Amino acid sequence: MTQSIGFIGGGNIAEAIIGGIRKIDGGRQIRVNELFEERLQYLVDKYGIIASGVQELVENSDAVILAVKPKDVRGVLETLRNYTLKDKLIIAIAAGVPLKLFYKYLPGIAVIRVMPNTSTAVLHSMTGLVRGEKVTKEQVEMAEQIFSATGKTMWIPEEKMNALISISGSGPAYFYLFAESLIKAGVHLGLSEEEAGILVLETLVGAGKMIAESDKSPGRLREEVTSPNGTTFAALNVFYDDQLALTVLKATQACAQRAADLEGENSE
Repeated sequence: MTQSIGFIGGGNIAEAIIGGIRKIDGGRQIRVNELFEERLQYLVDKYGIIASGVQELVENSDAVILAVKPKDVRGVLETLRNYTLKDKLIIAIAAGVPLKLFYKYLPGIAVIRVMPNTSTAVLHSMTGLVRGEKVTKEQVEMAEQIFSATGKTMWIPEEKMNALISISGSGPAYFYLFAESLIKAGVHLGLSEEEAGILVLETLVGAGKMIAESDKSPGRLREEVTSPNGTTFAALNVFYDDQLALTVLKATQACAQRAADLEGENSE
């Protein structure tokens, strides 16, 4: 039996998940509770979701996915504690909101923390999942079904969640920034923006497929395209001189620290 899903919050990440699910399961019943009427109508028109109040959504959903900003999670939990949640699975997407906050507001209820990324929309998300104390085997399978339908999944202990957020959760933005910078460099070197965009897009997709489909490490692939004293060698030396690896490390540490800070703010 196909489980019904309810989303509280209809923002970008919710849309990415809904869009991914719709591509492989057009008939699944999906409800959404969203404060902004225009946004809600957009989701109804584009994805055929059911616009719902919180009570209707909870009563008719096997899994309730909280897709709201971290600062709004506590308010949602205050609302949810007024409803019967027995046998429901709560799936929380918000970064920096630890399981213990859910245990405080919804004692005895099954909760899974997840962190997908926006590549869900093209069925290539990497989603990390943390299993809460009361989650059954069937509920684990339900969460796995939802998120494996839109990409790959990885179950981790909660103490690794902030590291995962810094690599795969926020990771797409890092690649977008590099692509954006490479397009600007192409324009600076005399290409049109359209030409540079095409070149960067196809290069990025091709490099990604090489990493995914080759049995060689990224480092080995880099070595194979770098001739001594050649053009690629000259470019890479600039990255090395400017300590690109250190910049990447500092960026991911900042991301993980911000997630940890949010956990601290949301622990009480």
